[in-house]
Amino acid sequence: MPFDARGLPVTTDSPDSVAAANLFAAAFLGYRTGIEAVLDAADADPDCALLQAQAAMLYLFLESPEGHRLAAPLIARARAAAPGATERERLVVEAATAWCAGDLPRAIALHDLLAEGFPRDLAMVKLGQYHRFNRGDGAGMLRLAEIAAPAQPDDPQLHAMRAFGLEQCHLLTEAEAAARHALDRQPDEPWAQHALAHVLLTEGRIAEGAREMLGFAPGWVGLNSFMLTHNWWHAALFLIDLDRLDEALALYDDRVWGVWKDYSQDQVNAAALLARLELRRVAVGDRWQDLADHCAARAADHEWPFLDLHYLYALARAGRDAAAAMLADLERFAWNDAPEWAAPVWRGVAVPAAQGLLAHARGDVATAADRLDAALPRLQQIGGSHAQRDLFALIHLDALIRGGRLGEARRILEQRRRAQPAVPWAHRALARVYDGLGLAAPATAADAAARQATAAAARAPLPLPARPAP
Repeated sequence: MPFDARGLPVTTDSPDSVAAANLFAAAFLGYRTGIEAVLDAADADPDCALLQAQAAMLYLFLESPEGHRLAAPLIARARAAAPGATERERLVVEAATAWCAGDLPRAIALHDLLAEGFPRDLAMVKLGQYHRFNRGDGAGMLRLAEIAAPAQPDDPQLHAMRAFGLEQCHLLTEAEAAARHALDRQPDEPWAQHALAHVLLTEGRIAEGAREMLGFAPGWVGLNSFMLTHNWWHAALFLIDLDRLDEALALYDDRVWGVWKDYSQDQVNAAALLARLELRRVAVGDRWQDLADHCAARAADHEWPFLDLHYLYALARAGRDAAAAMLADLERFAWNDAPEWAAPVWRGVAVPAAQGLLAHARGDVATAADRLDAALPRLQQIGGSHAQRDLFALIHLDALIRGGRLGEARRILEQRRRAQPAVPWAHRALARVYDGLGLAAPATAADAAARQATAAAARAPLPLPARPAP
């Protein structure tokens, strides 16, 4: 029986099938293009259970009902071939089957078994992290990486996975050490770069974060659309916080939107960046319209609350009637069709958050603040990272300020500027809030701090990319 690149047996007589399985794992772990070759390989070797499961997983990464439909016949082939496969391969098939059926608790349990029994199968450990990430389980993400670590102590991709798990657990010093350990071994490891961006953003090291991400950018050639656009998204967040708003908008146009407009994660990156730019009072023109054209097809997906909230806001900011229809369908799904294990999150978090986002997009800031009040304490349960979910906190804060709930806004802004003192916007917003509260001295102090932070941000030398030729 042949073995794959990590020394794990693969049930097949075809060297080409082993090579395809290796390519799938390497491309998934490294976020590289070319992973779709597993589809042809699965067709060429229908008796290889592992390849059938991998091909099904590739379709499931579309994060859409269509992905589940396309995966189903591959799951059937994988299950038919599974009795002759190894224990590891059978577990992979069962995990893919559970994912395709929408039974994420079972899929997660199976990935735990894979990590414990076959820790060198790093692709399946990472997929287990993906599922836990989608449920907001940072501790589970870290635990999976720690289980796998002794089997590959020098693997940069393992350390990148540890780094992001550590960051999601707010263990920022340890997360930075793990990310830099990975980058010492593989300087272009994109997930380690991504984890480092999270740390630097959370710690308020804004200029440093911008320099790091823009410095990494020349090595992003060959990344898949998600990793490419998402790392550029992180670079744009740093530029926004440095008041480099025109340059952040240019990154939206040139780097974040347009790689694969029909892909869920590219749509999420675009919606989140446009929303943040508008919250900083950037005129984004008709950009919402193009994004909404692609999100409209997602209105009935309901794959994951985190995704739905971005689609809904994009439709609403584009002024589409489909936004209200999507909210109604989301509410129906939450109360009638959501799986039992997920229903509490759909009902208790996604529904009020969606109601608040639609209200905000329509200018009803009182309703927006009220409904987001209800959702924010449990928002981690919808999945996504701290940095991604921060969009909804920023929208809530905007609704509080515009709705006159200045006392609450002041408390939130003070927390934000203590965490990120180099961000000029937080000081400026505080100055306006204190002025609105009739507190002249703290308003003056916040204004002075804003000026100081603005001057420091303007001095930050950044290796910005050239604009593409028209």
